[in-house]
Amino acid sequence: MDVYDAIPTIVTTFVAIIAKISIFILLLEIVYFTSNYFSEFNWTFGLLMSSLLSLIIGTVVGLTQFRIKRLFAYSTISHVGFILLALSITSIESIQAFIFYLMQYSLSNLNAFIILVTIGFSFYFYVTNNKEHKELLDKNNSPVQLINQLRGYFYVNPVLALSLAITIFSFAGIPPLVGFFAKQMVLSAALDSGYVFLSLVAILTSVVGGVYYLNVVKEIFFYKPEYKLNTLLNNKNLLASIYNNNTLVKNLKFNHNNIVMSSSISITISIITLITLLFMFMNKEWLSMGTILVQILFNS
Repeated sequence: MDVYDAIPTIVTTFVAIIAKISIFILLLEIVYFTSNYFSEFNWTFGLLMSSLLSLIIGTVVGLTQFRIKRLFAYSTISHVGFILLALSITSIESIQAFIFYLMQYSLSNLNAFIILVTIGFSFYFYVTNNKEHKELLDKNNSPVQLINQLRGYFYVNPVLALSLAITIFSFAGIPPLVGFFAKQMVLSAALDSGYVFLSLVAILTSVVGGVYYLNVVKEIFFYKPEYKLNTLLNNKNLLASIYNNNTLVKNLKFNHNNIVMSSSISITISIITLITLLFMFMNKEWLSMGTILVQILFNS
């Protein structure tokens, strides 16, 4: 948790996504091959206990968090419980659910952290009288550290706030977002294998975990913002020039009204948010990809 919170947000994005993907793929290969070639290895009990503890600890401790990256860290622990539950069953359906859950959660996590970084950059144009926000450490590398820093952000940038809300609802498993279908696949595989108690725990922890997700959404949409535009920017113009082969083509003048996100960031956020929102209309490609990967694994 301290690693998530202390390092810059961009580095946290790498740690939260790339490291987990590599570890879980390695764990999948270890579980599959040791179970097939060394009968004395039985991972089921250990994985089921890890899943149970991850679901409970990630949900309960997450309720007490007021720092946004720590909240995402405990949210990740809860989601790891679903991933380990799918991994412990080792059927074709469960491994397909495992791969699909890992793909969709990595994309949603990427979107959440990119949005946090973008919101942090936008704060450079605003000032606040909140003493707690002014005294935050390492603000240059992690501008957004507290959940209440997002208070009223819908009135600052509605599109970015809606994108973050959609991503958070996907974390919570709200239909018809992609996170709901991922949890449904894992629970379906668990019930088919007779893990009724663990499925009930997973459902209950998802419901309880919705509390801290909704708290973030409440801060964004149901309060007025504490931020005001920096008065230094009211009459401030930024000058730029466009050259072609060392020949001046055009002089440009910018102010705070036409400073926007870079196209690469806005396109990335838009694509991932639309995938999260509209998954039910384009699910065949994703599910087919998971099926192909599972068939390759089980036929190798």
